[in-house]
Amino acid sequence: MQRRTALHTAAAIGATFAMSPLTSVATGPANPHTPSGGSSPLIQPAASLAHLPELKPSPRMPVLFVGHGSPMNVIEDTRWRRGWQALGQQFGNGPGAKYPKPQLILAISAHWITRGWQITGMAKPATIHDFGGFPQALFDMQYPAPGWPAVADGISAALRNPPVDVDEHQWGLDHGTWGVLQPMFPAADIPVMQLSMDYSRPPAEHLALGQQLRALREQGVLILGSGNTVHNLRAMARTAADNQAFDWAIEFDDFTAKHISSGNHAELANFLALGNVAKMAHPTHDHFLPLLHAAGAVHDGETPHFFNEGFQMAAIAMRSVVWG
Repeated sequence: MQRRTALHTAAAIGATFAMSPLTSVATGPANPHTPSGGSSPLIQPAASLAHLPELKPSPRMPVLFVGHGSPMNVIEDTRWRRGWQALGQQFGNGPGAKYPKPQLILAISAHWITRGWQITGMAKPATIHDFGGFPQALFDMQYPAPGWPAVADGISAALRNPPVDVDEHQWGLDHGTWGVLQPMFPAADIPVMQLSMDYSRPPAEHLALGQQLRALREQGVLILGSGNTVHNLRAMARTAADNQAFDWAIEFDDFTAKHISSGNHAELANFLALGNVAKMAHPTHDHFLPLLHAAGAVHDGETPHFFNEGFQMAAIAMRSVVWG
Protein backbone atom coordinates (compact mmCIF):
# COMPACT_ATOMS: atom_id res chain seq x y z
CA MET A 1 0.00 0.00 0.00
CA GLN A 2 1.50 3.28 -1.11
CA ARG A 3 0.81 6.27 1.10
CA ARG A 4 0.40 9.66 -0.49
CA THR A 5 -0.39 12.92 1.24
CA ALA A 6 -3.31 15.01 0.04
CA LEU A 7 -3.12 18.80 0.10
CA HIS A 8 -6.78 19.82 0.27
CA THR A 9 -7.88 22.85 -1.73
CA ALA A 10 -11.00 24.69 -2.73
CA ALA A 11 -12.79 22.73 -5.45
CA ALA A 12 -13.88 25.70 -7.55
CA ILE A 13 -12.05 26.25 -10.77
CA GLY A 14 -9.70 29.19 -10.55
CA ALA A 15 -9.92 29.32 -6.76
CA THR A 16 -6.96 30.37 -4.64
CA PHE A 17 -5.15 27.19 -3.71
CA ALA A 18 -4.74 27.74 0.02
CA MET A 19 -3.32 24.71 1.81
CA SER A 20 -5.01 23.34 4.86
CA PRO A 21 -3.10 21.15 7.33
CA LEU A 22 -1.82 18.00 5.65
CA THR A 23 -3.88 14.87 5.89
CA SER A 24 -2.66 11.46 4.87
CA VAL A 25 -4.43 9.50 2.19
CA ALA A 26 -3.56 5.85 1.69
CA THR A 27 -3.94 4.69 -1.87
CA GLY A 28 -3.38 1.20 -3.13
CA PRO A 29 -1.59 0.24 -6.32
CA ALA A 30 -3.33 0.60 -9.64
CA ASN A 31 -5.85 -2.08 -10.49
CA PRO A 32 -3.64 -5.00 -11.56
CA HIS A 33 -6.12 -7.10 -13.49
CA THR A 34 -5.45 -8.11 -17.07
CA PRO A 35 -6.68 -5.70 -19.79
CA SER A 36 -10.27 -6.45 -20.70
CA GLY A 37 -10.17 -5.56 -24.37
CA GLY A 38 -11.87 -2.21 -23.83
CA SER A 39 -9.52 -0.58 -26.31
CA SER A 40 -11.32 -1.82 -29.43
CA PRO A 41 -10.40 0.52 -32.27
CA LEU A 42 -12.71 3.37 -33.17
CA ILE A 43 -11.39 3.23 -36.75
CA GLN A 44 -9.20 0.70 -38.49
CA PRO A 45 -5.45 1.27 -38.84
CA ALA A 46 -4.25 2.69 -42.13
CA ALA A 47 -3.31 -0.37 -44.18
CA SER A 48 -0.44 1.30 -46.03
CA LEU A 49 1.32 2.12 -42.76
CA ALA A 50 2.11 -1.58 -42.42
CA HIS A 51 4.58 -1.51 -45.31
CA LEU A 52 6.60 1.68 -45.42
CA PRO A 53 9.53 0.86 -47.73
CA GLU A 54 12.10 2.85 -45.74
CA LEU A 55 11.48 0.82 -42.56
CA LYS A 56 12.47 -2.78 -41.91
CA PRO A 57 10.18 -5.34 -40.26
CA SER A 58 11.00 -5.79 -36.58
CA PRO A 59 9.74 -7.41 -33.41
CA ARG A 60 6.88 -5.35 -32.02
CA MET A 61 8.23 -2.26 -30.27
CA PRO A 62 6.74 -1.09 -26.98
CA VAL A 63 4.64 2.06 -26.57
CA LEU A 64 5.62 4.69 -24.02
CA PHE A 65 3.84 7.46 -22.21
CA VAL A 66 6.24 9.60 -20.20
CA GLY A 67 5.32 12.25 -17.67
CA HIS A 68 7.87 14.96 -18.41
CA GLY A 69 7.10 17.55 -15.73
CA SER A 70 9.47 20.47 -15.25
CA PRO A 71 12.08 21.16 -17.96
CA MET A 72 14.65 21.16 -15.14
CA ASN A 73 14.37 17.37 -14.99
CA VAL A 74 16.68 17.11 -17.99
CA ILE A 75 19.62 18.80 -16.22
CA GLU A 76 19.00 17.95 -12.57
CA ASP A 77 19.60 14.57 -10.95
CA THR A 78 15.98 13.80 -10.12
CA ARG A 79 14.42 10.40 -9.68
CA TRP A 80 12.33 11.11 -12.77
CA ARG A 81 15.47 11.59 -14.87
CA ARG A 82 16.98 8.44 -13.44
CA GLY A 83 13.81 6.59 -14.42
CA TRP A 84 14.20 7.78 -18.02
CA GLN A 85 17.85 6.75 -18.05
CA ALA A 86 16.96 3.26 -16.79
CA LEU A 87 14.26 2.96 -19.44
CA GLY A 88 16.69 3.89 -22.20
CA GLN A 89 19.01 1.10 -21.10
CA GLN A 90 16.29 -1.42 -21.95
CA PHE A 91 16.82 -0.73 -25.67
CA GLY A 92 19.68 -1.97 -27.85
CA ASN A 93 22.31 -4.61 -27.14
CA GLY A 94 23.37 -3.78 -23.59
CA PRO A 95 23.14 -6.16 -20.61
CA GLY A 96 19.76 -4.82 -19.48
CA ALA A 97 18.17 -4.65 -22.92
CA LYS A 98 14.65 -6.01 -23.48
CA TYR A 99 13.90 -4.33 -26.80
CA PRO A 100 15.81 -3.68 -30.02
CA LYS A 101 17.16 -0.24 -30.73
CA PRO A 102 14.41 1.76 -32.46
CA GLN A 103 14.77 2.57 -36.12
CA LEU A 104 12.69 5.69 -35.51
CA ILE A 105 11.03 7.50 -32.60
CA LEU A 106 7.63 9.05 -33.26
CA ALA A 107 6.88 11.49 -30.44
CA ILE A 108 3.60 13.15 -29.55
CA SER A 109 4.36 16.06 -27.24
CA ALA A 110 1.95 18.21 -25.26
CA HIS A 111 3.77 21.27 -26.59
CA TRP A 112 2.94 21.12 -30.30
CA ILE A 113 -0.65 22.19 -30.84
CA THR A 114 -1.86 22.88 -34.38
CA ARG A 115 -5.06 23.32 -36.36
CA GLY A 116 -5.19 19.97 -38.10
CA TRP A 117 -2.49 17.35 -37.57
CA GLN A 118 1.10 17.71 -38.79
CA ILE A 119 4.28 15.65 -38.72
CA THR A 120 7.81 17.01 -38.82
CA GLY A 121 9.51 16.28 -42.11
CA MET A 122 12.84 18.08 -41.89
CA ALA A 123 16.15 16.21 -42.11
CA LYS A 124 17.66 18.12 -39.17
CA PRO A 125 14.92 19.11 -36.70
CA ALA A 126 15.82 22.06 -34.49
CA THR A 127 16.02 21.77 -30.71
CA ILE A 128 13.24 24.10 -29.53
CA HIS A 129 13.56 25.80 -26.13
CA ASP A 130 9.87 26.48 -25.67
CA PHE A 131 9.98 27.81 -22.10
CA GLY A 132 11.19 30.84 -20.16
CA GLY A 133 12.70 31.78 -16.84
CA PHE A 134 15.07 28.83 -16.53
CA PRO A 135 18.87 28.70 -16.17
CA GLN A 136 21.05 29.29 -19.21
CA ALA A 137 22.28 25.69 -19.01
CA LEU A 138 18.83 24.54 -20.09
CA PHE A 139 18.81 26.88 -23.09
CA ASP A 140 22.25 25.61 -24.05
CA MET A 141 20.98 22.05 -24.37
CA GLN A 142 20.87 20.63 -27.89
CA TYR A 143 19.47 17.30 -29.09
CA PRO A 144 20.76 16.89 -32.65
CA ALA A 145 18.84 13.74 -33.59
CA PRO A 146 18.15 13.49 -37.33
CA GLY A 147 14.72 13.48 -38.88
CA TRP A 148 13.59 11.14 -41.66
CA PRO A 149 11.78 13.07 -44.40
CA ALA A 150 10.95 10.02 -46.55
CA VAL A 151 9.20 8.28 -43.67
CA ALA A 152 7.34 11.47 -42.77
CA ASP A 153 6.09 11.62 -46.35
CA GLY A 154 5.02 7.97 -46.19
CA ILE A 155 3.11 8.44 -42.94
CA SER A 156 1.43 11.55 -44.29
CA ALA A 157 0.39 9.72 -47.46
CA ALA A 158 -1.06 6.83 -45.46
CA LEU A 159 -3.02 8.82 -42.88
CA ARG A 160 -5.99 10.40 -44.60
CA ASN A 161 -8.61 10.24 -41.84
CA PRO A 162 -7.65 12.66 -40.46
CA PRO A 163 -5.14 14.06 -42.94
CA VAL A 164 -1.65 14.65 -41.55
CA ASP A 165 0.41 17.31 -43.33
CA VAL A 166 4.21 17.37 -43.42
CA ASP A 167 5.89 20.32 -41.71
CA GLU A 168 9.24 20.89 -43.41
CA HIS A 169 10.32 24.14 -41.73
CA GLN A 170 8.26 25.43 -38.80
CA TRP A 171 8.71 23.11 -35.81
CA GLY A 172 11.36 20.65 -34.65
CA LEU A 173 11.80 18.87 -31.31
CA ASP A 174 10.30 20.71 -28.34
CA HIS A 175 11.20 20.07 -24.72
CA GLY A 176 8.41 17.55 -24.28
CA THR A 177 10.37 15.38 -26.70
CA TRP A 178 14.07 16.15 -26.30
CA GLY A 179 13.75 16.65 -22.54
CA VAL A 180 13.00 12.95 -22.06
CA LEU A 181 14.96 11.57 -25.02
CA GLN A 182 18.24 13.17 -23.93
CA PRO A 183 18.41 11.05 -20.74
CA MET A 184 17.02 7.98 -22.52
CA PHE A 185 19.11 8.10 -25.70
CA PRO A 186 21.91 10.62 -25.10
CA ALA A 187 23.76 9.73 -28.31
CA ALA A 188 20.90 11.33 -30.30
CA ASP A 189 21.58 8.86 -33.12
CA ILE A 190 18.01 7.62 -33.60
CA PRO A 191 15.85 9.56 -36.08
CA VAL A 192 13.04 11.45 -34.34
CA MET A 193 9.93 13.08 -35.68
CA GLN A 194 7.02 14.73 -33.89
CA LEU A 195 3.32 14.39 -34.54
CA SER A 196 1.31 17.46 -33.59
CA MET A 197 -2.12 17.50 -31.95
CA ASP A 198 -5.25 19.28 -33.14
CA TYR A 199 -6.62 20.55 -29.82
CA SER A 200 -9.90 21.54 -31.46
CA ARG A 201 -10.82 17.88 -32.03
CA PRO A 202 -12.51 15.74 -29.34
CA PRO A 203 -10.36 13.40 -27.23
CA ALA A 204 -11.79 10.27 -28.89
CA GLU A 205 -10.25 11.36 -32.20
CA HIS A 206 -6.80 11.53 -30.61
CA LEU A 207 -7.26 7.96 -29.37
CA ALA A 208 -8.42 6.90 -32.84
CA LEU A 209 -5.38 8.44 -34.50
CA GLY A 210 -3.17 6.50 -32.11
CA GLN A 211 -4.94 3.32 -33.18
CA GLN A 212 -3.92 3.98 -36.76
CA LEU A 213 -0.27 4.15 -35.70
CA ARG A 214 -0.16 0.57 -34.37
CA ALA A 215 1.26 -0.91 -37.56
CA LEU A 216 4.41 1.19 -37.18
CA ARG A 217 5.40 -0.79 -34.11
CA GLU A 218 6.27 -3.84 -36.24
CA GLN A 219 8.61 -1.66 -38.29
CA GLY A 220 10.96 -0.57 -35.53
CA VAL A 221 9.09 2.59 -34.57
CA LEU A 222 8.99 3.56 -30.89
CA ILE A 223 5.82 5.56 -30.22
CA LEU A 224 6.30 8.03 -27.37
CA GLY A 225 3.60 10.18 -25.81
CA SER A 226 4.97 12.96 -23.58
CA GLY A 227 2.71 14.91 -21.25
CA ASN A 228 1.40 14.39 -17.71
CA THR A 229 -1.57 12.56 -16.24
CA VAL A 230 -2.18 15.67 -14.07
CA HIS A 231 -0.95 19.13 -15.08
CA ASN A 232 -2.13 22.29 -13.33
CA LEU A 233 0.61 24.93 -13.23
CA ARG A 234 -1.60 27.45 -11.44
CA ALA A 235 -1.95 25.11 -8.47
CA MET A 236 1.70 24.19 -7.98
CA ALA A 237 2.95 24.06 -4.38
CA ARG A 238 6.69 24.49 -4.84
CA THR A 239 7.64 23.22 -1.38
CA ALA A 240 5.60 19.99 -1.64
CA ALA A 241 7.41 16.67 -1.47
CA ASP A 242 7.16 14.08 -4.24
CA ASN A 243 4.67 12.07 -2.17
CA GLN A 244 2.33 15.05 -1.72
CA ALA A 245 -0.49 16.06 -4.02
CA PHE A 246 -3.83 17.79 -3.95
CA ASP A 247 -6.82 15.53 -3.41
CA TRP A 248 -8.20 16.20 -6.91
CA ALA A 249 -4.78 15.39 -8.40
CA ILE A 250 -4.69 12.05 -6.61
CA GLU A 251 -8.26 11.29 -7.70
CA PHE A 252 -7.58 12.01 -11.36
CA ASP A 253 -4.26 10.17 -11.41
CA ASP A 254 -5.99 7.15 -9.84
CA PHE A 255 -8.74 7.35 -12.50
CA THR A 256 -6.05 7.30 -15.18
CA ALA A 257 -4.17 4.38 -13.62
CA LYS A 258 -7.37 2.38 -13.23
CA HIS A 259 -8.33 2.60 -16.89
CA ILE A 260 -4.80 2.07 -18.16
CA SER A 261 -4.59 -1.06 -16.02
CA SER A 262 -7.96 -2.37 -17.20
CA GLY A 263 -7.30 -1.57 -20.85
CA ASN A 264 -10.42 0.59 -20.95
CA HIS A 265 -8.89 3.24 -23.15
CA ALA A 266 -12.25 4.49 -24.39
CA GLU A 267 -13.00 5.55 -20.81
CA LEU A 268 -9.68 7.38 -20.68
CA ALA A 269 -10.87 9.40 -23.66
CA ASN A 270 -14.07 10.18 -21.72
CA PHE A 271 -12.12 11.93 -18.95
CA LEU A 272 -14.01 15.21 -19.33
CA ALA A 273 -17.04 13.44 -17.83
CA LEU A 274 -15.32 13.81 -14.46
CA GLY A 275 -16.31 17.46 -14.51
CA ASN A 276 -14.55 19.69 -11.97
CA VAL A 277 -12.00 17.03 -11.07
CA ALA A 278 -10.91 16.86 -14.72
CA LYS A 279 -10.81 20.65 -14.99
CA MET A 280 -8.71 20.92 -11.85
CA ALA A 281 -6.34 18.21 -13.09
CA HIS A 282 -6.17 19.77 -16.58
CA PRO A 283 -7.32 23.40 -16.89
CA THR A 284 -6.34 22.76 -20.52
CA HIS A 285 -5.93 19.12 -21.48
CA ASP A 286 -2.98 19.39 -23.88
CA HIS A 287 -0.84 17.35 -21.47
CA PHE A 288 -3.38 14.52 -21.34
CA LEU A 289 -3.90 14.10 -25.09
CA PRO A 290 -0.48 12.46 -25.74
CA LEU A 291 -1.57 9.66 -23.41
CA LEU A 292 -4.55 9.00 -25.67
CA HIS A 293 -2.33 8.75 -28.76
CA ALA A 294 -0.07 6.30 -26.94
CA ALA A 295 -2.95 4.24 -25.54
CA GLY A 296 -4.51 4.04 -28.99
CA ALA A 297 -1.36 2.38 -30.34
CA VAL A 298 -1.65 -0.43 -27.77
CA HIS A 299 -2.98 -3.84 -28.83
CA ASP A 300 -5.70 -5.57 -26.81
CA GLY A 301 -4.20 -7.63 -24.02
CA GLU A 302 -0.88 -5.79 -23.75
CA THR A 303 0.05 -5.37 -20.10
CA PRO A 304 1.02 -1.89 -18.90
CA HIS A 305 3.93 -1.34 -16.53
CA PHE A 306 4.03 1.87 -14.52
CA PHE A 307 7.18 3.73 -13.51
CA ASN A 308 8.04 7.19 -12.15
CA GLU A 309 4.83 7.29 -10.12
CA GLY A 310 4.54 10.40 -7.95
CA PHE A 311 4.01 14.14 -8.19
CA GLN A 312 6.01 17.31 -8.71
CA MET A 313 4.86 20.35 -6.73
CA ALA A 314 1.58 18.61 -5.78
CA ALA A 315 -0.14 19.40 -9.08
CA ILE A 316 1.90 17.60 -11.75
CA ALA A 317 1.62 13.80 -11.88
CA MET A 318 4.70 12.07 -13.23
CA ARG A 319 3.10 8.64 -13.75
CA SER A 320 4.62 6.99 -16.80
CA VAL A 321 3.82 3.71 -18.51
CA VAL A 322 5.33 1.15 -20.86
CA TRP A 323 3.14 -1.23 -22.85
CA GLY A 324 4.67 -4.27 -24.47
